[in-house]
Amino acid sequence: MTVKFHNLCVKVSAVLIYLLFFQCLNAQYNFIRLDQKLEASKKEFGGAVVTLIYKDGKLIYQKAIGEFTAKTQAPIVSSSQWLTAALVMSFVDQGKLSLDDKVSKYIPLFAKYSKGFITIRDCISHMTGIEADPNILKKVMEHRSFSTLEDEVIDFASKKDIQTNPGLEFRYSNIGLNIAGRIVEIVGRRGFEQLMQERITRPLMMRNTSFSSFDAVNPSSGAISTANDFMNFLMMILNKGEFNGKRILSEKSINEMHTLRTNSSMIKLTPKMTEGFNFGLGEWIQDTDENGKATVVSCPSLFGTWPMVDLCRGYACLIFPSGLLKDAQRGLYKEVKSVIDEQVAANCK
Repeated sequence: MTVKFHNLCVKVSAVLIYLLFFQCLNAQYNFIRLDQKLEASKKEFGGAVVTLIYKDGKLIYQKAIGEFTAKTQAPIVSSSQWLTAALVMSFVDQGKLSLDDKVSKYIPLFAKYSKGFITIRDCISHMTGIEADPNILKKVMEHRSFSTLEDEVIDFASKKDIQTNPGLEFRYSNIGLNIAGRIVEIVGRRGFEQLMQERITRPLMMRNTSFSSFDAVNPSSGAISTANDFMNFLMMILNKGEFNGKRILSEKSINEMHTLRTNSSMIKLTPKMTEGFNFGLGEWIQDTDENGKATVVSCPSLFGTWPMVDLCRGYACLIFPSGLLKDAQRGLYKEVKSVIDEQVAANCK
């Protein structure tokens, strides 16, 4: 046997072992219908989409269609809010701030303009009471003229009107999460991007996730990421704050994020794709059990990224497409989830 032929045999054997491993890994699941659904919906996803499913400590499904791969960077827009809420909760875990702290404790200007009762909890649940632009998509996509997050938050304090008392009504916008982002800068004495790297993205091995920008950093919708990176974050959420055996957030903080802050009567402004959902802290509560406890949480983006954790079935799923999400496509995500749920039994009591 020649050396060249021997090396070829070794390579072929390695590939066969790899394929056999994944065949055994996924033997309990039959995702043929999911494959078919994703292929048939390629155009609706903008021509390219990556889908990952994680359960029981491993990826049980991975599919890339079109030019996207699990390593492709793309804007995740509103899905950024989940990361920002997690950063805030890391400070809560350390006792460096409380969810019930008034924003004016850190930024006194808010008290001067009759916004002194807004809490950090109000900020990360879109319940500051500050007026929000009803054209949500336009506001997210417009060029931001502020050079720093501090300048933007000063503008919120001094130029935006209060529509209602804090904690009473939900209005989806960039306002609350960006105020919270500025507060962690003040408490952490470093820039938002550096704090995010130190506390969230680096410990979660999210090497291709960043909030860097030529304009002011945008904690609400300014991150870029990859499917692989964001799945690491979802693993942490599913595993009650742990990732690879390391604690990132306390279980108490994860439970706080999953706790309902709204009901249908409180929601006054929300994207059409999230109509019917409620909100926790930095995340949407898609479904609850009969006692109002969250069973499915998510943070969908206007650019189509749909990260989701099914707490009842014990899996995390990420749909990471190349196209801008249209309101009509919400049904498509619901259909994809239904196909997944056929293969993953619920274990809620």
